[in-house]
Amino acid sequence: MQDRAAIFEEVQKAMVELFELDADQITEDALLYQDLDLDSIDAVDLVVRLQNLTGKKIQPEEFKAVRSVGDVIDAVEGLIG
Repeated sequence: MQDRAAIFEEVQKAMVELFELDADQITEDALLYQDLDLDSIDAVDLVVRLQNLTGKKIQPEEFKAVRSVGDVIDAVEGLIG
């Protein structure tokens, strides 16, 4: 899971499984709360899944600025980079 496309695939797969979203809805520009209708509990579930995928602990303050799927990918890149 090194390049951005692979990270996007993993994030997309996690969001489909966790939130029963249609994969077509999940684009880098999609906003988590407005477009995908996620809430703060969903965000916590996503952080836990990403921690399991990366093997790294995500600090809550690092995830507070995340607004879009692209931001999630950026955060994961920062963790594994």
